[in-house]
Order: sequence, then structure tokens, then C-alpha cells
Amino acid sequence: MTREEFINELAKLDIKLTIAQENKLEQFYNLLIEWNEKINLTRITIKEEVYLKHFYDSLTLSKVVNLNKINTLCDVGTGAGFPGIVLKIVYPNLNVTLIDSLRKRVDYLNEIIKKLELDNIKAIHTRGEDYHEEFDLVTSRAVANIEKLVKYTMHLVKKDGLFVAMKGDIEKELTKEVENKLSNKYKIVGIEKFSLPIEDSKRSLVIIKNK
Repeated sequence: MTREEFINELAKLDIKLTIAQENKLEQFYNLLIEWNEKINLTRITIKEEVYLKHFYDSLTLSKVVNLNKINTLCDVGTGAGFPGIVLKIVYPNLNVTLIDSLRKRVDYLNEIIKKLELDNIKAIHTRGEDYHEEFDLVTSRAVANIEKLVKYTMHLVKKDGLFVAMKGDIEKELTKEVENKLSNKYKIVGIEKFSLPIEDSKRSLVIIKNK
């Protein structure tokens, strides 16, 4: 995905970037590659693939949540900063907490936050299940299977708030049995299924409400 394709696809999500935001994403890419030589952050390093599989993919969260109306967001198991850093760049209104269990990645995230001059965002060295704060929206991308993920995250979701699991193909993972178990405690609001542009990889956004 070229930068032009990225901008065109974002327009379909009703996202229009400022020049400053475009430049920050470019800077983020360069820092990611620089740090990736020191610590293992991502196997995806080709620029066009990063823009598609990390940047664009992170912003597909906007398909199911109006991020302009969200105040606090927590990204559990953020890794290299996806989706949290990308969401913060594009939606500066968000007050973001990034959680990761690896100290080296948290050091990297703090460096990214500093270099990109991002406000109202912090990276915390902990595990989702050990952190205790409540958020309007909690998300997690490619971390664990949905059943485990809910155990790690739902205590972080405010009453009537949302958890959105950003997954690949959810079919085998979200069986009827698992869905019934989750529905006993929470409300599965919906599942948005789609494919990434250009390469057609399957994606699913599982939206769960803390009732």
C-alpha cells in the first residue's frame, strides 16, 4: 500500500489526515524500523506492508466505533504500538494508555511518544490482567484467543463501555460454545468482518459491551 493508496483507503473510512499527521506516521515508520534492529518488534518492515498491515489495519477500528467521541482508550498488549500509537496520531482527542508486558517494548514506546511529541498518552509495563483502571474503550490486536482475551481485558472496561478485539478470521475461535459463555457475562454487540484492501486478508472486529 503506497502512501497515496493509504490516503485513498482512509477516505473510505471517513478519515482525512492533516499534513502533520501524515508526517508523524512517516516518522513513526522510520523509528519503528530503527528500533526493530535493536529489539524484535515486527517481521513486517517493507514500507508498503507497514502502511497496510499496521497503519491502515489499526485504523479499521473506526469501522465500529466513533473515535471522535471516545475519551479514554486502553490498548492491551500493544507491542510495537498498534493500534494505540496510530490511533493517537490520527485521533488526538484520545487519552491513550498502552499496556505491554515487555520492558524493552515499553522503553521503545516511551521513546516514540517523546519523539513524536504526543500528549495524553502513556506506556505502562504490566499485563492487562494486573492493571486496574477503567476506560471508555479497550482494544487489543493479535494478542490471544478471544476467550482468554476477555479475561485479560473486561475488568478495564467501564460499565456500558466497549471492548473491541481486533482479530483475523474469527470463525474457528468464536465457536457457539465460546459465544454462549461470553454472553452469560457480557453483551456481544456485533462482529464486523471485512478484508484488507489490496491483499484481501480476512479481518474481524468483535465488539463486546460491559453490561
